[in-house]
Amino acid sequence: MSWHQTIIVGNLGGDPELRYMQNGRAVCNFSVAVSERWRDRQTNEQQERTTWYRVAVWGQQAENCNTYLAKGRQVMVIGNVAARGYINNNGEAAASLDLTARSVQFLSGGNRGDDQGGDRQGGGRREGQRRDDRASNYADPPSSADDIPF
Repeated sequence: MSWHQTIIVGNLGGDPELRYMQNGRAVCNFSVAVSERWRDRQTNEQQERTTWYRVAVWGQQAENCNTYLAKGRQVMVIGNVAARGYINNNGEAAASLDLTARSVQFLSGGNRGDDQGGDRQGGGRREGQRRDDRASNYADPPSSADDIPF
């Protein structure tokens, strides 16, 4: 048996994009920037490296992400990552890190356009909803490459 899981904490690079597959299932896509900072031992200069992830969230969680997330908001995403090669607009080989989310936790902010903040869970828990309902919102992504949202 094999298993892998990736956990990232970062900020959205743009507003999420929600769409519906032909079967009616929601998928939400957004990018997350994860930045590392350190001080170079030789030059004593501050260094920074940012890694971008393309995130796909499915089902009810996708709709919740579209409702509650916006550019700049901080999130924690747990899921499976895959590297994908492609040819960029300049005709050069490039790579993308695609993360299919099992869970998205909202770490900052509230509704889009609402600066009141708040501690929202990735499952979009509503008043009266059980906390463990988030796990039931996850379903496996489609097996057909034609249904992959990016």
